[in-house]
Amino acid sequence: MDSRLSQLPCGYIETDMQYTIVNVNETFLVWTNFKREDLIGKHIEKLFSSSSKLIFHSYLYPNMSIYRLVDELFIHVQNTEGQTIPCLVNAKQLQSEEEVFVSFVFMSMKKRIDYEREVRHAKKLLEEAYKEKTIAFEDLHRINKEIEKKQEQLICINEELKEISNTDNLTGIANRRWFQQQLTHHVIKYNQEGVPFSLLVLDIDHFKQVNDTYGHAVGDLVLAQLALILNTTARENDTAARFGGEEFVLLLGETAEDEAIQIAQNLNIKIEQTIWPTIGRMTVSIGCATFKEGDTEKSIFEHADEALYATKRNGRNHATQYELMT
Repeated sequence: MDSRLSQLPCGYIETDMQYTIVNVNETFLVWTNFKREDLIGKHIEKLFSSSSKLIFHSYLYPNMSIYRLVDELFIHVQNTEGQTIPCLVNAKQLQSEEEVFVSFVFMSMKKRIDYEREVRHAKKLLEEAYKEKTIAFEDLHRINKEIEKKQEQLICINEELKEISNTDNLTGIANRRWFQQQLTHHVIKYNQEGVPFSLLVLDIDHFKQVNDTYGHAVGDLVLAQLALILNTTARENDTAARFGGEEFVLLLGETAEDEAIQIAQNLNIKIEQTIWPTIGRMTVSIGCATFKEGDTEKSIFEHADEALYATKRNGRNHATQYELMT
């Protein structure tokens, strides 16, 4: 398993289509005290409590069969001593060049549940204290401080969960969900204040050949290095994100047509001149579009995507501006 996946702050498991475990990261093993050899080749049900096994059969399995996706399912995972760990699970069926597998991401909810329980208990104490006429002011002050402390801790945990949910696991930059939120924000700002913005859609040229020739591990490194280049290129009001597969997006805040195509062209040069481990040289094709009156979130992406395919048709390794195509 890639070392970055192994050290993620959340549990990660891959199974085949019969839900037999084929890969597990170090974080999950630490949580549960299992050894890797205890889990590889075992059905994922081995990890669930009795009630969670029922959830697997009645909800997770049918939804995976129909939609190939399950979001934020609350279950209990058992460790080696039979103790349960409350978790939120996201699962998705994925397909590589060689196989179809199911990817499970487990986020432990134990701390959050404990803090919520403590907050509720502290609030209950406060309510009871107010009912007692003889209660001392110092006790009220102390309980209030405890509530504030627990609420601050809960906010921190919620922020950590939010960051995990908005980050692409492989590359470490924003994922499609966060990009969509930022796109909505820019559209609203344009409609209210007329602030321009542009969108770049990037696709790695001949990426399938990289995977076929050097393997998926090298392909993953290429994706991560490209993500790093986009992240360092992004300015304060920009958003770099992995849209899916080898496709990335760069949302350019407060950026009109001329500046947007210049940024895209500079990216082409920078990427082509970069020394890429193992493969040596790599290029990308870019489509560029600027939001105009009457555009929507859907239309600007379609325009940038149309410009991207024009780039591919015309030799790749350059940028095409949608506004110059019409």
